[in-house]
Amino acid sequence: MDFEDALWTVLGTGLILLMLGDVFHTLLYPHGSGPVCRTIIRGFWLLSRSLRGRASTISAPLAMAAVIGAWAGLAVLGWALIYLPHLPEGFVYGDGVPQRGDFAEAIYTSMVTLSTVGYGEIVAGQPLLRLVVALEAVSGFGLLTATVSWILQTYPALSRRRALAHHLNLFREAAGPGGVSSLDPRHAAGLLESLARNVATVSIDLLSFHETYYFHEDKPRSSLPATVAYAQQLASEAQRDEDPELRFAGRMLHAALDDLAEVLRGKFGHSGTTSSAVFDSYALHHRHRQHTEPNSK
Repeated sequence: MDFEDALWTVLGTGLILLMLGDVFHTLLYPHGSGPVCRTIIRGFWLLSRSLRGRASTISAPLAMAAVIGAWAGLAVLGWALIYLPHLPEGFVYGDGVPQRGDFAEAIYTSMVTLSTVGYGEIVAGQPLLRLVVALEAVSGFGLLTATVSWILQTYPALSRRRALAHHLNLFREAAGPGGVSSLDPRHAAGLLESLARNVATVSIDLLSFHETYYFHEDKPRSSLPATVAYAQQLASEAQRDEDPELRFAGRMLHAALDDLAEVLRGKFGHSGTTSSAVFDSYALHHRHRQHTEPNSK
């Protein structure tokens, strides 16, 4: 193997390692995201902010599809560069199949192997290449399984966030202008404790599935950025109440909201020294608030 062949092999190995590292940090590392995934999703997010209507709501699903495509592209290209120095001598060709050693042939071989299609017209002949081909097939199956799991985990997290927003809106409509003071204190305390648990769950979801942050809801009723300020109002009212059980529930909700604000501040770069300022920035980013306050981002 000459210098050029070694260079292709090293470059291909680097692309495969980049893909594996990105998948690991995005899907397996609890509170992380890979550089490829992070760059693509934030790029789509910035683009969506200049759009209106339905186009802005599909940017996040398109970004996830682009991330999966990027992972597959890195894998195909990386393995193809490893095969390229060994084409066509290192492979056995079926009858009637032209023997070619160009980059297109390497890409084709890599795609067929990664997808585990296995047409059988081009088969690795050298023992080491046979092992490499088998390794790519295993990685392709693993990548498919991982991306399906990613999708299946993301949408339940989105549903929990939307359910919290709906819950807050239903509370506002049922309680009316009186808020928690119009309810029986013990009943109100139970409702606020339930809200606190749901807010804590959303905080964990944002840490574990950071891509859910970039899903934009065009209807305020199902948007947490548009309704989270009402949760703060409920927590403040409960903490001023005379009933100790209701005050405790208010403190729980307030603490859960502070944790959510800290996640938004630390993970997604929202400005603001108070939770209210962070939530204003959150609403502004999701276009549910006008940019009128100096501490909004």
